Amino acid sequence: MTDTPLSDEDRHAQKMAKKKAARDKIMAKKEGEKGLIIVHTGPGKGKSSSGFGMILRCIAHGMPCAVVQFIKGAWDTGERRLLEGNFSDLCQFHAMGEGFTWETQDKTRDIEMAEKGWEKAKELIRDPAIRMVLLDEINIALRYDYLDLAEVVRFLAEEKPEMTHVVLTGRNAKDDLIDLADLVTEMTLVKHPFRSGIKGQKGVEF
Repeated sequence: MTDTPLSDEDRHAQKMAKKKAARDKIMAKKEGEKGLIIVHTGPGKGKSSSGFGMILRCIAHGMPCAVVQFIKGAWDTGERRLLEGNFSDLCQFHAMGEGFTWETQDKTRDIEMAEKGWEKAKELIRDPAIRMVLLDEINIALRYDYLDLAEVVRFLAEEKPEMTHVVLTGRNAKDDLIDLADLVTEMTLVKHPFRSGIKGQKGVEF
């Protein structure tokens, strides 16, 4: 007597059952929670967008959060309108930058604004009531040495409250910051409309 061949649906069900059992076994060992240091970097688009997505998740869970923008502070962005106009009770928004470095053309002023942004960032991170702080484009300020990398790394390692998440965005993240981080995502550029002569557009870039 031969066994009746399994149908495609039965084979799929068995395969998924094995995967679920393996996944459940892995998840059973994951118990800890901690405030994460998260870095979004790389030449591809989506670093800030991902960070703001996390901020919206915090808001949806009723978790107080904050944003410090180091470069794009002069921009009228959709995320700034949304957060300040609808969620100011849960999310503080501090636009500290005055534009990209090639626009300001004033290194002394850029350094001054970056340092003010970092002082505000430290104040927000130290507040244990704030569960997530997004440091948007801080990697750009670090890349141009507008901020002291060693000081940023030391502060995050020694003074960040245990359960506070800190998200740092911007291309060219420094190695010391990557080494410190719990989660690092590198956005890879495959194709971008800017190279085809299409400018930044509302709802996509800002």
